[in-house]
Amino acid sequence: MVFMKYGFLRVALASPSLKVADTIYNTNEIINYIHKADENSVRLLVFPELTITGYTCQDLFLQRAILKESLTALEKIAEATKNLDVMAAVGLPFEKDSRLYNIAAFVYQGQVLALVPKSYIPNYGEFYEQRWFTPYRDNKVDFVPLTPALGETAFGTNIILEDENDPLIKIACEICEDAWVPLSPSTSHSLMGATIIANLSASNEIVGKADYRRTLISGLSAKSINIYIYSNAGHDESTQDLVFSGHSLICQNGSILAEKKPFDNKDMLIQDVDLEIIEQERLKTKSYASNCQDFSNDNYTHIFFTFEDNELSIKSFEELNYNIDPHPFVPSDDQKKAERCKSVIEMQAEGLAKRLRHINCKSAVLGLSGGLDSTLALLVTAEAFDKCGIPRENILAVTMPCFGTTERTYNNALLLAKETGASLKEVNIKKAVLQHFEDIGQSSDLHDVTYENCQARERTQVLMDLANKNNGLVIGTGDLSELALGWCTYNGDQMSMYGVNSSIPKTLVRHLVAYFSAESLKKGRNELHSVLDDILATPVSPELIPPENGNISQKTEDIVGPYELHDFILYQVLRRGFNPEKIYFLACKVFLGKKADGTEEIYTEEIIYKWLKSFYKRFFSQQFKRSCMPDGAKVGSINLSPRGDWRMPSDASNSVWMADLEKLEQKLFN
Repeated sequence: MVFMKYGFLRVALASPSLKVADTIYNTNEIINYIHKADENSVRLLVFPELTITGYTCQDLFLQRAILKESLTALEKIAEATKNLDVMAAVGLPFEKDSRLYNIAAFVYQGQVLALVPKSYIPNYGEFYEQRWFTPYRDNKVDFVPLTPALGETAFGTNIILEDENDPLIKIACEICEDAWVPLSPSTSHSLMGATIIANLSASNEIVGKADYRRTLISGLSAKSINIYIYSNAGHDESTQDLVFSGHSLICQNGSILAEKKPFDNKDMLIQDVDLEIIEQERLKTKSYASNCQDFSNDNYTHIFFTFEDNELSIKSFEELNYNIDPHPFVPSDDQKKAERCKSVIEMQAEGLAKRLRHINCKSAVLGLSGGLDSTLALLVTAEAFDKCGIPRENILAVTMPCFGTTERTYNNALLLAKETGASLKEVNIKKAVLQHFEDIGQSSDLHDVTYENCQARERTQVLMDLANKNNGLVIGTGDLSELALGWCTYNGDQMSMYGVNSSIPKTLVRHLVAYFSAESLKKGRNELHSVLDDILATPVSPELIPPENGNISQKTEDIVGPYELHDFILYQVLRRGFNPEKIYFLACKVFLGKKADGTEEIYTEEIIYKWLKSFYKRFFSQQFKRSCMPDGAKVGSINLSPRGDWRMPSDASNSVWMADLEKLEQKLFN
C-alpha cells in the first residue's frame, strides 16, 4: 500500500552487497533490492554513490569496458522495473562530451527519467575524484542519448521529478560532496519546490565523522525544510586505506526519522515520510518564501511521472511505519524530559521576573487551589522572586474555599504555601457567592454554568482587590490546554495581570510539577516532595460542584475529554495545520485500544472521534476568551496569544472543519 492520501510516502535506502568493478554482480544485487522494495510498498529507493561499478574503482573508471558495461547494467535495471511501482536512484559513471561524470540515474517503470551529475568533486584528504570525474555546475539541462532501448533522457543538476497525481511529491538530487559545500545544490532544489532530496553518497568512516554527518544532514533537512534521504556506501567498498560503514540517514525537517548506524548489518532502511509537514512548514515560514524569490524557476526542468494512486484506508494506520509522538509537548526520554522541564521553568520565571523588574513590583497575589495549575504557578513565581532578590513571603497565596472544595485540596494548598515560603491568606467566599446568588436570582440548588462562574468571578475579584491592596500583580494560573478548549470563566480565571502558564499545555504542567517534586527530594525537602506528589495524584477539577462523600465530584476530563488527547489534537491543528481526517488517523495510530489518561475510558474509534469533534466546536466558539488574554511568556512552539503566535477572528466559522468531520463520520460509522 502506498501512503499518499494523508501526505505519507514510503521511501527507502539500501547498501547492497557489491563487488568493486563487477557490474554484473552489482546489477543483480540492485535488481534484487528493487524487488524487495516493491514487496514492501516502497516508492522511492535510493542506492549509494556509483552503485553499479562501486565507488572505489579508481583508474578503472577510465576503462572503456566498465563504461560500456555500466550502460548495459542501467538498461537491465530499467527492464527489470517495467512492471514495478518503485523509482530507484542508482549511481554510475557516464561519459558526455569527452568528459566523465559521476551520475545518479533515476529509473522508473522501464525508463531512465533523468541523469543528475555530481556538482562538486572532492580532491583533498583521501579523495582524488578529479583524477577521473568532471564537476558539473551548469544550470542548463540537456537531453542525451543512452542506448537504443533506453532512448534519450534529461541530463543536468537542475531537475525536479514530479508526480502528476500528487503535487507534494517532488524529487531532486545531490551527490555526496555536494552536501558538504557552503551552498549545496539541495538548497536551490528545495527553494524551487523539491520536497525530497536523494543523496547518493560514498563517505568513508573515520573517528567522529558519523556525528558530523548526522549534524550536517539533519541541518540540511532543517534549513531547507525537506525530506533528505542520505544513502551511504557499505563495507564492501572498504579497500586499501579506506573503510566504509554504510552510515545512512532519512531526515524530515531536521528530525532524524531513521538511521542505519555505522557498520550496522541492516541492508535496507524503510521509512514512511510525511510530505504534508514539509508543505505546511514552508507555508508558515515566510522567510523561506522570501528566499525562493532569489532563484529562477526558468533554470529548472520538471520531469513528470505518476506513482500508482492507491489511497490509504482510514483503517490501515497499523501499517504506517512512522513514529507519531502521543505526547508531542513532552519528551519521552527521561534525560531530555528533565532538560526540557528545567528550560521551561527558567523561561516562565524569567518572563515574570522581567515584568516585576520593569514595574518595580515587590509583591504578587495568586489563587492557590491545591490543583496542578496553581501549584505550578506558585512554584514558578517563587523562582521569579528569587531571580529578583524579592523575599518569597511577598507572594500572597490566597485559598478561597467554596462549595466544591475538598479537604484534600484545601490541606494541600496550605502545606504548599508553607513549604514554598509564601504568605497564606484564606478567604472563604461562600457568603459572598450566596449573596450574589440572591442579588441575581440564582438558586443555589441549580448547579448550572451560572452557579460555577459566579464562584470563579468572585475568586478573581478577591485576587484583583488584594493585589491593589498589596500593590502587587495577580498571577494567572490557567494553562494552554484550558485556553484552547475555553475551559475558563470569562473575566474570571481567564483574567490576570500576568499568566505564567499561558503557553504550557496540561500534559506538560504535570511533568513540570513532577520535576519540582524530584528536585525537592534531591535537596532533602521531603515535605514539599510529599505534597507535590499528592497534588499530582489528585484528579483535575475546578471544584465548583459540591463533593460526594468528601471526594471530588467534578472531574474535568470526564466533561471536556482526556487532556492527553486534546493536547495531541492541539499540536496537530496549530503546529501542523492538518485537517480533521488526518488528525483522526494519527490519533488512532497512537491511542486506539489504550486507556485514556484522567478517565476510565478505553480509547475506541467512537471516543476519539467524539473528542476530536468536541475540540473543534470548543476551539472555534471560545476564541473571544483568547483575544483578550493577559501577557505570558511563550516557551514552546505553540502559543495562543493574539500578540504572538495565534491571530484568529473571534467570530470565525468552523463549518469547513465540521463538514470534514461529518464526511469522516459517514466513512467510519455508516
